Amino acid sequence: MALTLSSSSFKDGGTLAMDHILSADYGFGCGGGNKSPPLSWSGAPVGTKSFAVHCFDPDAPTGSGFWHWVVVNIPADVSELKLDAGNPAASLLPKGALQTRTDFGKPGYGGPCPPEGHGPHRYVFTVFAVKEASLPVAADTSAAIVGFQLHFNTLEKATLTGTFQR
Repeated sequence: MALTLSSSSFKDGGTLAMDHILSADYGFGCGGGNKSPPLSWSGAPVGTKSFAVHCFDPDAPTGSGFWHWVVVNIPADVSELKLDAGNPAASLLPKGALQTRTDFGKPGYGGPCPPEGHGPHRYVFTVFAVKEASLPVAADTSAAIVGFQLHFNTLEKATLTGTFQR
C-alpha cells in the first residue's frame, strides 16, 4: 500500500477555503482565517520512525517558491494533523512534533495570499515518511535545510495540492 495524504477540507486540485487563507494581520491584503487544514495520511512504509509535513507554493514570484508550513518529528504512531495544528498558540501538534521557520520568518502555518491578478497558485502539502525518529533541526532552521535533511531521510512521500487566487 502506498503512502496517501488527504484532507477533509479540500480535494486534490481543489480551491482552499478562506479559513486556510492568510489573515489580515500579516499585512499582505488577505482576510482569511489562517488555519492550517486538517490532514490525514495512511500507508506508511515499513521502517517509518516519524513523519514530516510541509506546504510549499511553487508559483510564488520569488524565484524560489514560498514555504508556508514546515513540521518535522511527528511521531510514527500519528496519522493526522487537526485543523489549526499549525497555530503555535493552539498547542494542537502531537507531542514531540516541531514546527520550523517558514518564509514568513518564523515557525507556524502562514496561509496562502498570492499577489492580486497573478493567477492561481498551487499549495503543495506533502507528508514524508521519515526513517529517523528525529531530524537534527531546530525551530529556527530554514525550510531549505529541513528539505536537505528530508532528501536523505525520506522513505516515501505523498502530496495533496490546493489552489487559491485573488
